[in-house]
Amino acid sequence: MPTTQPTFDDIMRLFRENAEQSSQRSKEIDRKFDEIAEQSKQTDRKIKEVAVSIGRLGNRLGEFIEEAVQPAAVRLFRERGIVVHEVYQNVIIERDGDGLEFDLLVVNDQEAVGVECKSNLRMDDVNEHLERLAKLKRLSPKYANYRLMGAVAAMVIPENVARHAIAQGLFVIGQSGEHLKIRNDARFVPMVW
Repeated sequence: MPTTQPTFDDIMRLFRENAEQSSQRSKEIDRKFDEIAEQSKQTDRKIKEVAVSIGRLGNRLGEFIEEAVQPAAVRLFRERGIVVHEVYQNVIIERDGDGLEFDLLVVNDQEAVGVECKSNLRMDDVNEHLERLAKLKRLSPKYANYRLMGAVAAMVIPENVARHAIAQGLFVIGQSGEHLKIRNDARFVPMVW
């Protein structure tokens, strides 16, 4: 049986069908990409929302630590021979375009202890606090003749971070059962700025 050759019209019809199918597939792929892009945008928005919520929670936990440390600071530092007359919360000092903030500033007539409060203390927190302590007397001359010391307080204090803070001359305040305590041993001598 002889085979017939496709005609020009047959070839054009097949070409148009193929083009139509290809166009439909392309539209379907574009639609799928649009769906994926929209899902990706929604996922990004949700991740940002979660990040903001976690940040707020971290801030709230930091505030909780401040509220717990503030009344304990008087007892804790008196036990270490530092008489406390005043405890200031959220101390902000700005001068000559530079500034710093202490979560707590524990003060008597001759001594001050700048306290950084965190929910989870990290090495960077300790180092940043050391930088703040080094700037206090320059930015607030009223403390120029004070013996300035530093402390860090947190709910979670990894052992290596505690060792680093102590080695830098900072008091380390952490949870011990239901109470806060200074984790430095009795022989500890704080750094004085």
